[in-house]
Amino acid sequence: MSLEIISIRTDGLGDSTHVAFFGGVAIVVDPQRDIDRFESLLESRDAEVRLVLDTHVHNDYVSGGRDLARKTGAELVMPAGAAPVFRHRPAFHHEDIDLGDDLALRPIHTPGHTPEHTSYLLLTEGRPRAVFSGGSLLVGSAGRTDLLGDDRAESLARLQYSSINRLAALPDPVDLLPTHGAGSFCTTSRAGRSTSTIGEEKRSNPVLAYEDEDGFVKGQLSGLVPYPSYYREMGPINLVGLPEPSFGLPELDRIPDGVTVIDGRPVRDFGAGHRPGAIGIELTSSFATWVGWLTEHGTPLALILNPDQDSEEAARQLARIGYDDIRGVVRAPHSVEESFQTVDLATFARATGEGAQILDTRAPDEWERGTIDGSILAYVPDLAAGTPDELRESQPVWIACASGQRAGTAASLLQRRGFEPIVLVDAGVTDVLRMASNSR
Repeated sequence: MSLEIISIRTDGLGDSTHVAFFGGVAIVVDPQRDIDRFESLLESRDAEVRLVLDTHVHNDYVSGGRDLARKTGAELVMPAGAAPVFRHRPAFHHEDIDLGDDLALRPIHTPGHTPEHTSYLLLTEGRPRAVFSGGSLLVGSAGRTDLLGDDRAESLARLQYSSINRLAALPDPVDLLPTHGAGSFCTTSRAGRSTSTIGEEKRSNPVLAYEDEDGFVKGQLSGLVPYPSYYREMGPINLVGLPEPSFGLPELDRIPDGVTVIDGRPVRDFGAGHRPGAIGIELTSSFATWVGWLTEHGTPLALILNPDQDSEEAARQLARIGYDDIRGVVRAPHSVEESFQTVDLATFARATGEGAQILDTRAPDEWERGTIDGSILAYVPDLAAGTPDELRESQPVWIACASGQRAGTAASLLQRRGFEPIVLVDAGVTDVLRMASNSR
């Protein structure tokens, strides 16, 4: 019998759910809350779902493991140290789960990303074939260890050192299938593609090249980028669970009272006219991440979208991080009392040479690759907390990021405080720097 593993990416989270098929049996690893995506695949294969696995108590999304196990009749398996309030099968280190027909899973305790973290080695006919490594050994990286607080980061990093090297001792041909990958805030550095092999990682993964534990710990804890504030809510939620979500949103004629308004239209449309006080967060794959970072978790929301934008996609993304109180969607703004100017690259670059007040809203690791001389640096989440002292309300603020999306969000935050934003769209700081270099 052949083994087939299908990886389903959730780009906005930078995560993958893995579904393994062997001889009519299916195993699902680390599903997100919108389980209908996985149900469709499983139904198309007419496979018997035996196990749904969680590698750890997730910090970046609400798990769909409990719901998927219940709906498919599978057994839910979680690390023994997780101890959620609902029924599950605890996975103990090296206590194999025999599925019959020459298929078995071997839990491997791999603490570090979280204390209870467990990887699962899949064996067919007694031979190791693939390891689901969750947030332990990743492609080109390793799971970060500071998500449970800075006071535990070092001790967890020391555990992570042992864990990734334990996985690296598996045979070279074993497929490596982590949950976290490119685009995830759960990685210590920019992770690579979604899958690899143990042998490839031994040859190329920098986290396996440290001479000793101290060097690894120092490397893992240096240069970490900020992570979304909603993460602190995910662990407690995943220990108790949430009701199965609904993705249908009612269409509203007006914005209800007592809600936070999220305007998901493209930056140009939002800039041209919007409801005063609305937070502009364009509906892209990272929509929910920014909503969860810039609002108090669980805040009642109302959405403003263009007629051609998918409200179900917005609700689906928000459900993944536990935002269920969405009152509905208004199509296009009913008030255009506020607006701001959006400009092209040439106009923005010209302003930088004329002494304009420039705000760079990219992440700290992006600043390391170059900034505009004299620009003020403030990552978007920091703007949500307060206004940089250097910003002067007496003159316009020319705002840039990498592409214009985060700059548009920053503009909405600053406009609420009385600033006049001007936003660079369809280009970013690196484009401005490149244009300046070419003109010399």
